[in-house]
Amino acid sequence: MNFPIYFTGMMMGLSLIVAIGAQNAFVLRQGLRREHVFAVCLTCGLSDAILILIGVTSLGQITAMLPWIDPAMRFAGAAFLVWYGARSLYAALRSTNGLTIGHEHSPGFWPTFSTCLALTWLNPHVYLDTVVLLGTVATRFPGDEMVFAAGAMSASFLFFFALGYGATWLRPIFARPSAWRILDLAIAAVMWMIAGKLLRGM
Repeated sequence: MNFPIYFTGMMMGLSLIVAIGAQNAFVLRQGLRREHVFAVCLTCGLSDAILILIGVTSLGQITAMLPWIDPAMRFAGAAFLVWYGARSLYAALRSTNGLTIGHEHSPGFWPTFSTCLALTWLNPHVYLDTVVLLGTVATRFPGDEMVFAAGAMSASFLFFFALGYGATWLRPIFARPSAWRILDLAIAAVMWMIAGKLLRGM
């Protein structure tokens, strides 16, 4: 394996994924509540890996065959983010409890899994970062595209599991109701900001 190219892919992947976004905010929240953390982190990592693989192997063919996919994904993603932001704002306005271990109400695995998939696959920024940008950069390494892709995939798994399980260190802070309200307000702001950018780009 060409390790310099592998680490280039890893650093490139990390540089794109560390910025706060809808997906990261959701993983952080699940980590804080200790709800389905492994499944959420694994889903996000596998989703990124699939999209990176598509970008490295099929970017040109996809854009030529499906010219409508970009505006469709922008509209669907913006609609979902507006709804999710409104839900976070509602939670912030009504929340009066802190994070008490053993007393959190879990929405269940399948609703959590569905939300995770929607935040990943309905977010056009994910496609821009993984399919378009990483797929384009991979072409700079002819013959080693898959090594670059492996590095970028490793970065996604590393980041999501670190974020999900590292959130445990923040649990004492979120024992205070005010901290939960601030987080929910921040999530709502992030969701709506991303939705606005998506709509302006249509």
